[in-house]
Amino acid sequence: MKTPIQTPDAPAAIGTYSQAVRAGDTVYVSGQIGLDPASMQMAEGIEAQIHRVFRNLAAIAQASGLGLERAVRMTVYLTDLVHFAKVNEIMAQYVGQPYPSRAAIGVVSLPRGALVEIDCILYAA
Repeated sequence: MKTPIQTPDAPAAIGTYSQAVRAGDTVYVSGQIGLDPASMQMAEGIEAQIHRVFRNLAAIAQASGLGLERAVRMTVYLTDLVHFAKVNEIMAQYVGQPYPSRAAIGVVSLPRGALVEIDCILYAA
């Protein structure tokens, strides 16, 4: 059985997906970009977008009854991999050790002109 997770504290889904889905002890959080959930406007610049992405992920994790400390996997998508060091720096403000496993992928473009998108998997047990 799968249960959708939704919160007004993260951007509403812009398509046919859920903000997150819980299946047993695992929560699969959809990719988040730097959209402000209140205005649905993109944060300005890479640093602001990274912070907004982690705040969105944290809000969805909280709505599932968990926190980002329960993240076991993250995937980072960047339109310019030169920003990867900044992702590492900011991620350390939101996620502590032991850090989740992670992949970083360079992409040509992201929805709404975003510079970064991150999805994650949380484990509840």
